[in-house]
Amino acid sequence: MITNQTILNVTDNSGAKLVRCFKIFKKGSKPRYCRIGDIILGSVIKLRLKNRNLSKVKKGDLVFAVVVRSRAFINRKIGLNLSFSSNSIILLNKQKKSIGTRVLGFVAFELRAKKFSKILSMAKGVV
Repeated sequence: MITNQTILNVTDNSGAKLVRCFKIFKKGSKPRYCRIGDIILGSVIKLRLKNRNLSKVKKGDLVFAVVVRSRAFINRKIGLNLSFSSNSIILLNKQKKSIGTRVLGFVAFELRAKKFSKILSMAKGVV
């Protein structure tokens, strides 16, 4: 489960590699955990590119992100329990559009219910 201060991998080509979660935007009084499809606010810890000028984000930037993979189990209605090997996110801008143009790896099908169909179309595969 993803909480505050969790370090997450970035799976797009925006230039960031690691992001630390600061706030979870979810319905409820005080959300403690987030799952696939939830939006978070995070800070960029580490960059992927060696040439920092080519990156779309900088170290220390506050960015919005959507969770696309989680180590916590997903229980589907057909009786399938699914979990991924890492916690991963995709960075978003203020209009909730993806910053990157490619998605590296697989994403979960639950993003379709959360209105992130553009991310599903950019992904390598949908699980």
